[in-house]
Amino acid sequence: MTHGANTGFLRGVEEFNRGEFFQAHETWETLWLGADGAEKLFLQAVIQIAAAFHHWRRGNRQGTLSLLRRATVALGDFPRSYRGIQLGRLRRETVHWVEILDRRGIPRALPRIQSVSQPRQRSGATPRHASV
Repeated sequence: MTHGANTGFLRGVEEFNRGEFFQAHETWETLWLGADGAEKLFLQAVIQIAAAFHHWRRGNRQGTLSLLRRATVALGDFPRSYRGIQLGRLRRETVHWVEILDRRGIPRALPRIQSVSQPRQRSGATPRHASV
């Protein structure tokens, strides 16, 4: 991975953690276009997660569920730490969201992407969404 690609990826992480899900999606998509193999699959999955939470904010529960399910499957074979992030934690939070949404519940907080070097923190802010 080039320095520019890593910088772009980290910019997307920051955008995601600020709740700028559409922008994170766009940032990562520019990297996805030039990626291949496992890197392309990984980027596709985090793009799907960002897009899912963009859908959530727009009140689209089914779109959120569909994208989170696909991302969870895509990330299934990746290690717990990947690309400098706690991917296992993100995967668990994504699965948790799917489980709650399947029960027609409303999750308490939006997930955050933590770096490997960051101590464990609680998830992000309370999710904003339209009535679904």
